[in-house]
Amino acid sequence: MLPKWNMPVVPTTLECYEAAQGMTRTTLIIADDHPLFRAALKEAVGRHLPDAQIVEASSLDTLQRAVIEHPDADVILLDLRMPGAKGFSALLYLRAEHPSVPVIVVSASEDASVVRRALDFGASGFIPKSARIETIGESLRAVLGGRVFAPRLPDRVAKAEEQDRELARRLSTLTPQQLRVLILLADGQSNKYIAGNLNITEATVKAHITAILRKLAMERRTQAAILAQRLLQTGERADFSNLGDDG
Repeated sequence: MLPKWNMPVVPTTLECYEAAQGMTRTTLIIADDHPLFRAALKEAVGRHLPDAQIVEASSLDTLQRAVIEHPDADVILLDLRMPGAKGFSALLYLRAEHPSVPVIVVSASEDASVVRRALDFGASGFIPKSARIETIGESLRAVLGGRVFAPRLPDRVAKAEEQDRELARRLSTLTPQQLRVLILLADGQSNKYIAGNLNITEATVKAHITAILRKLAMERRTQAAILAQRLLQTGERADFSNLGDDG
C-alpha cells in the first residue's frame, strides 16, 4: 500500500473554482473501459461537482475524439488500461496533443514506481481505484486549483530508477507521431509495417526513427524499442530477433 497522501492545502472549493470561471460549466472526461467503474466515477464526481458535464470514453480512439470535441475540458480522469492504449501511451498522447488539459491517472496499481512514472510523463494527479470518494474530491479540488495531487512517495530513489526517470522525461518530449512510431517499434514491427499502419512513407518512418534516437540519446532502433517496451509497460515482450537496425 502507498504511504499517506501528500495533498496540498487548496484554499478554494470546487464551487469557488466554477465561480472564478465565470460560472461556466465544468467539463470532465472519464476514460475507462469498464462501464461499472465509469458509473462509480460519475457518481463520485457528481457528489463534488453536481452541475459538471461528464463525457465518457471507453477506448483510446473514443478518448481522442472526446478531447477533440471538448478541447476546453477542465480535467481528464484516465485509466491506463484501455483498448488501443499500452501502459502510459494514452497519457503521453494526451500530454503531447492536448498539453493544456490536466490529467488525473486513475489506476488499479498502487506501486510507487507507477506513480512516479505517471508524474514524470506529465500527469497532474494520481489516485488508485481503491480510493474513497472523498479522495476523488480532494484530487479534483487540487488539480482544478492548479496543484498536483499524488501520494507521498519515498524520498530515496534507487540509481537505476533515477536513470529510468530521466529516460521517461526524454520519452515525454516525443511528438504524437514519433510516439506512435516508437510504440510500433516496441511491438517489433518493421519500417514497412509501420509505414502502412500510419499511412506514411518508409522514408518518413526512417526520419521519425532518427529523431527518436536523437531525443533518447541512443544509436540503435532496437535499444529504443526495448526502452519503450519497459518504460511504457507494454506487456508481453515483442520478438526483436528478425528486426534489424535498418528496419
